[in-house]
Amino acid sequence: MASMRKSRKIEKRRARAVAENLRDQPDDTIDYSDMPPLGADFFRTAALLMPSGKSEVSLRLDSDVLQFFRRGGKGYQSRMNAVLRAYTIVMRQSTRAS
Repeated sequence: MASMRKSRKIEKRRARAVAENLRDQPDDTIDYSDMPPLGADFFRTAALLMPSGKSEVSLRLDSDVLQFFRRGGKGYQSRMNAVLRAYTIVMRQSTRAS
């Protein structure tokens, strides 16, 4: 577990260094050639998703489910929230379609 934390710290350090380099890069030096332009169809169906406030809850989970997420290390509750959010998005879309 300690080596996992150490590797995460190294990854975070590298990510910060990359972000700092990108922040310092002038916009006119960015290569957009491999990124297709977004057409009107994209903007017609795009939706702005603002995160809502979080609520603290008490929740009973199967032990194996909780262990699965905890094995991923720090941020397991955020990952659980992301899975639940994806489920709610899909369910909302399926109820609109019917």
